[in-house]
Amino acid sequence: MEFAGKTIFITGASRGIGKAIALKLAAHGANIVVVAKSVNENPKLGGTIYSAADEITAAGGKALAVPCDVRDEEQVIHAIQQAITIFDGIDVVINNASAISLTNTLQTEMKRYDLMHDINVRGTFLVTKHCIPFLKKSSNPHILTMSPPLDMQPKWFAASLPYTISKYNMSMLALGWAAELKKDGIAANSLWPATTIATAAVKNLLGGELMVAHSRKPEIVADAAFHILSQPAVTCTGNHFIDEDVLKQAGITDFEPYAITPGVPLQKDLFLD
Repeated sequence: MEFAGKTIFITGASRGIGKAIALKLAAHGANIVVVAKSVNENPKLGGTIYSAADEITAAGGKALAVPCDVRDEEQVIHAIQQAITIFDGIDVVINNASAISLTNTLQTEMKRYDLMHDINVRGTFLVTKHCIPFLKKSSNPHILTMSPPLDMQPKWFAASLPYTISKYNMSMLALGWAAELKKDGIAANSLWPATTIATAAVKNLLGGELMVAHSRKPEIVADAAFHILSQPAVTCTGNHFIDEDVLKQAGITDFEPYAITPGVPLQKDLFLD
């Protein structure tokens, strides 16, 4: 149980990739702080911080469900204080909360632009900033941000400029923290899936059931995150990881069990050639 007693602070952990990572680490004994706004279930999205906490407990971990809007500094500080009070520390921060709108400049309302930047960029910065003092006390501290490798090809900006720059900002934060916090022994990396992942966002915003059928399960990202977080923080830092590559390095080469529909061609994720 290599994560036994370790505390993982995960934003957006009530469903999808965030919950899958939480369940994977919980099965290895971790304490999970479930940080999200989902207090009441939205039928289109499914799940709340409380239902996620129940699943985490059933998986073998300990869970703390904390209602929190990552855009609000007071709420973030309160969530961290609760985590410290209950679990006496934070060992890993996973910046998973994110907003998406694949629209170009003219199609993007300013409230949607602000939402993406407030959650994706400000929220990631805000959560990590206030967790750093506690990460410094951990024996193997990691920051893992769910964002893509940096690729300055114009095609990634042309179709959905506001979303692209918000996600690339997350990746730049990860890269910057790797350098800034190296002296403190804190790892900072980003992680991105090679294919689309069957989440509520894919189903509701990016192509419906057809896209889901050509996607993989969130568990592939969770397994990749597990392997990254298992590495020594002092040497595993400053990387833009892709889930497939991480698992191949870990000796896993059969990805068929992760497919929603085995045998069906997979949809490559955004920002990847």
